[in-house]
Amino acid sequence: MVGQFLAAMPAMSDPRFERSVIYICAHSAEGAMGLIVNKPLKDVKLPEIFSQLGIETKTGCEKIHIHRGGPVETARGFVLHSADYERDGTLKVNSEICLSATTDILYAIASGEGPQRSLMALGYSGWGSGQLDDEIKQNAWLNIPGDDELLFSEDFEKKWERVLAKIGVSPALLSGIAGHA
Repeated sequence: MVGQFLAAMPAMSDPRFERSVIYICAHSAEGAMGLIVNKPLKDVKLPEIFSQLGIETKTGCEKIHIHRGGPVETARGFVLHSADYERDGTLKVNSEICLSATTDILYAIASGEGPQRSLMALGYSGWGSGQLDDEIKQNAWLNIPGDDELLFSEDFEKKWERVLAKIGVSPALLSGIAGHA
């Protein structure tokens, strides 16, 4: 599932994840971790974070949106980015996408030496051992192949529908009832 999207099903009972698109960064027997990529924060901007951290910036940083990555460790920042930037501490999700959670990437972005494409998230979405698999079986999530263009698209209002359309699914046709054979 690493490098793929999870789209919340219409019957998602947790309001924190309603109509969410999550990009899965890690998935193993111990659990899973991902970032919500279609819920930008309206009241937090990257230049403000740089100012709080005392990081001087060049222009262009204001274009990077900060998302509500999930309900876990909401004060911690994560940068999901293109693989053209990789340093110690960078998690290679796949050949195209990496995840960094150190201040090194913030300094690189501020100086214009960061990755070509990126988005930042505060907090993450996490699942314990077997929890995500159970939620998928209970019809809470739809697993969809990753797509870099969709991942970094700034069409946040339509991203959920666009991710579903990637596999030919219309939200109007989705049922909240899980089928079991």
